[in-house]
Amino acid sequence: MQQAMVLAAQAAAEGEVPVGAVVIKDGVVIGEGRNRRELGKNALAHAEIEAIDAACKALGGWRLSGCDLYVTLEPCPMCAGAIINARLDNVYYGTDDPKAGSCGSLVSLFDLPYNHKPTCVGGVLQAECAAQLKAFFGWLREKKKAKE
Repeated sequence: MQQAMVLAAQAAAEGEVPVGAVVIKDGVVIGEGRNRRELGKNALAHAEIEAIDAACKALGGWRLSGCDLYVTLEPCPMCAGAIINARLDNVYYGTDDPKAGSCGSLVSLFDLPYNHKPTCVGGVLQAECAAQLKAFFGWLREKKKAKE
């Protein structure tokens, strides 16, 4: 999770919502990503999608069985769907997302009768992950005030 938090800090430095993600296989990072929606002007540029894409390229296939995902914020529906389709074994996330979280906050997509059911553990370095988000949104509010 520490590496995901480093990636989240990089996203924040670029003006992106600070979310970072890594895919791990056998204790080694094989994919990483961070939010880049604003930079790329692309709704698909979520940290989890980038990390999954990089991991697929590293392994030379789309099945990520035997891999785990660490992400600083609870995955949204799009990312939860990608996690299911990539066949990731486990998801560890930092802090809940009450607006879009799809691993328990709003809905639990992993509990539906899909052909693959990753396990999900929330609250990993929760306080630290939440603090990154809180600081970023505080900075955004101050930036907006300064423009007014």
